[in-house]
Amino acid sequence: MRTIWVLLLSSLLLSSCQEEVFLPLDQNKEGIPVIEALWTDQGIYNEVKISLSNNYYDSAEYVAISDAQVYIKVERTGRIIPFRYVDGTKTYRANNPSERARVGERYQLNVNWRGKVFQSAGTMLEAPIVDSVTWKFEEKRLFRDEGYYIKVYGKIPFTENNNYRIRVIENDTLKNQRDDYLLFDDTFGLRFFEEGLELGYAFQEKDEVRLELYRLNKDAYDYLNQLVNLLFNDGGLFSPPPQNPQSNIKVVSGDSEVLGYFVVSPVLTRSVLIQAKYD
Repeated sequence: MRTIWVLLLSSLLLSSCQEEVFLPLDQNKEGIPVIEALWTDQGIYNEVKISLSNNYYDSAEYVAISDAQVYIKVERTGRIIPFRYVDGTKTYRANNPSERARVGERYQLNVNWRGKVFQSAGTMLEAPIVDSVTWKFEEKRLFRDEGYYIKVYGKIPFTENNNYRIRVIENDTLKNQRDDYLLFDDTFGLRFFEEGLELGYAFQEKDEVRLELYRLNKDAYDYLNQLVNLLFNDGGLFSPPPQNPQSNIKVVSGDSEVLGYFVVSPVLTRSVLIQAKYD
């Protein structure tokens, strides 16, 4: 009986020492500009989204910035591509919708807002090759749902700047949770892309799936990697305090910080309709 009482007393002492802890996060009084800019070889994707950040514990709604001056400059020639704010999408779009990125050119993003100037730059890289997209039905297995699994086959002939992202749009809905940032590079080689890169999703018959493959500059790829790490931070005892990913956008003038990223990339798209194959 003495042993039982000792164990009970120890449990009571341990439970009485528990205390809820709030992390001393930087709770800025004013929002920080957040810039999310995409410049590609397809005009439909090209946009600049500018908003104000919220505090970590804040549940306030999205606050768009609509009074900024936005343009992209072609660094080689100095040509300016002006943007305008579009109320319907709450984004900035090129005045001329036919404007797009061209391989080999380097582009500079410029955002001027209330005396603050932000810049970033990226090079338009050549796109890899996508040969085919297939799907196959798989039975339910451990850690794997039953359904149709998609494989992407292609070639990546480049020896450098191999940083990629695949976005998945299922039935017109972008898969945008923390498990959906499909990033890969050439750390372990790229042969797997020729042998078929399988997406980790189980689709169902009649699902319409669109895939978008991006080839990213290293700084944009690093930003997304840091973002994924942040999304997987569970706030546990051994997790580091959450912090914003390192932006590839710099402050040129003005007393301010800036968050977000600028992507210059080709976009390869493939769409499939999942259909069962009957004998």
